[in-house]
Amino acid sequence: MLVTQVSSQVNKLMSCHSDNETYWSTTSEDKWEREIAGGRIAIESFANITDNSVIGVRAPFMRVGGNNQFRMMEKNAFLYDSTIVAPMQSPPLWPYTLYYRMPHACHGNNQNCPTRSFAVWEMVMNEMDRREEPTLEEELPGCAMVDSCFSSKPYADQFYNFLQSNLDRHYLTNRAPLGLYFQSAFLKNNPDILDAFLIWLDDTLASNKDVYFVTMTQVIQWMQDPRPNSQLVNYEPWREKCDPQGPPFCYGGTNCELSSDELPGQTVRLNTCMRCPNKYPWLNDPKGDGFF
Repeated sequence: MLVTQVSSQVNKLMSCHSDNETYWSTTSEDKWEREIAGGRIAIESFANITDNSVIGVRAPFMRVGGNNQFRMMEKNAFLYDSTIVAPMQSPPLWPYTLYYRMPHACHGNNQNCPTRSFAVWEMVMNEMDRREEPTLEEELPGCAMVDSCFSSKPYADQFYNFLQSNLDRHYLTNRAPLGLYFQSAFLKNNPDILDAFLIWLDDTLASNKDVYFVTMTQVIQWMQDPRPNSQLVNYEPWREKCDPQGPPFCYGGTNCELSSDELPGQTVRLNTCMRCPNKYPWLNDPKGDGFF
């Protein structure tokens, strides 16, 4: 059983992206490329990410961009998307490729799902059951983002039970990966919720020797090369750990005060441990060189 854990979604790859939700549903392939592939260039340049690890996309506002989005992803060698939501069902869905038709309806209001074949994985967002006691409460609409599953801040016990019931829904059926998607502020601003989450993680690992918390990329690696539980301890794609060596690259970084042709007369700040660019990174100038 695989659980993909994503504590923060970086939807705003570049701070210039449009706040108009319909923009992402209808924008052109060229604009998708400048927004997302350009955003990746900015991240790699100013966050010092040099290992080509930015390979996944979640569209801002979770607005699927149709064929234009996926043509851009295919062209720019993005491995997977995780924007498409599948309605709550039993059993839940495994991730799938877009070589063939989607195995579920295009779910959500005015979503623009792909209609052609693409060499892209879809890390589908299975809706979660928001009920604390599914066997006792009447059915409610599902929810894709954990922090959208509650109308108000949940109690710690309520949150623990919510996580456990959704794990059971996956673990006791087809063991499709359970995706946990939420903004980091949901945990950072609620210490009791964070404690409940950490306790649930420990309890889950202690009581289930065949449950693993992995990244989306690691799910795809296993699906392409599945191994039995007995081999997972030494499964090479999962052995990589975050283990920084040596002194930090820098302390604090530089708070660059920059201008942008897009915002004439304004000063825009960029904190980075790299050299300050000439201009604030923008759609047509992701490295901030100051020329297109």
